Amino acid sequence: IMNAFGLIQTGFILLCTTIICSHQCNHLLLQQRKVIESSLRLLDKMGKNFPQQCLREKMSFRFPKQVLRPREKETVRVAIEEIFQHIFYIFSKNLTLAAWDGTALDQFQNGLYQQIEQLEECVIKKRTHYCWSKEVSRLKLKKYFQKIDCFLKDKQHNLCSWEISRAEMRRCLQLIDKVTRKL
Repeated sequence: IMNAFGLIQTGFILLCTTIICSHQCNHLLLQQRKVIESSLRLLDKMGKNFPQQCLREKMSFRFPKQVLRPREKETVRVAIEEIFQHIFYIFSKNLTLAAWDGTALDQFQNGLYQQIEQLEECVIKKRTHYCWSKEVSRLKLKKYFQKIDCFLKDKQHNLCSWEISRAEMRRCLQLIDKVTRKL
């Protein structure tokens, strides 16, 4: 009798945990909008206006917009998680020549990291269902962010390369914001 009661308690705890997690995931899109708005403000706060001397160095990275077009929320969440991971990676290295506000940069990185953690919790259980489309999206995103990474390396992470990358991440986050508002 005691074992049966213990199993019922355990089952009830698992059920409650699942309900709470799915409830958190349902509100994730609303939370993402707030994080994106905050991230955009922090990107602006990190640096000043785009330096005039960098205008002639503009680069077109061509964000793969189709990765954010799937009709299923979960597929979009997987893509957004992937994007946040790439942005976090890019903004976590060789920032010495960027000359940005360190506090705003730290807050930007922390916000991204927290969002990645929350997205992983919601997405990890459902990843197997989106194998094909997820892999195609993952490859397109990887190629896009590799272009940015190579651009930064080619320019030896100079001020202009960072400013151009910062402007590109701003466009990227604006696209995500636009998509999450539609979902």
